[in-house]
Amino acid sequence: MTEDYAKVIRERRVSVAESRGKITGVLVLAVTEEGFLLEDVAVDPSHHGKGLGRTLIEFAEAEGRREGFESIYPYTHEKMTENQTLYAKIGYVEFDRRTERGLARVYMRKSLQ
Repeated sequence: MTEDYAKVIRERRVSVAESRGKITGVLVLAVTEEGFLLEDVAVDPSHHGKGLGRTLIEFAEAEGRREGFESIYPYTHEKMTENQTLYAKIGYVEFDRRTERGLARVYMRKSLQ
């Protein structure tokens, strides 16, 4: 959580979910050399378990399709096994493991075709 969020908002595609005037979720998408990146999906803890994260991911996938991408890919820390399990349940498959900025990351991909 060390991102410069003003820069993120300027340079990437940021969407928010809200309820009763409060932000309940955030989605960050980017186009990279590897394709359409689901860079971040975050849900306020008070809204966990209500399907909001899944809705944000489905929105990201729809955006990727709309823009003509063949696939979408997120990454997560290797210790965040619950994220890996969630992505696998909805059709994502691991395609790489990398260490970047000292972080061990698992990269996953889902076809949008």
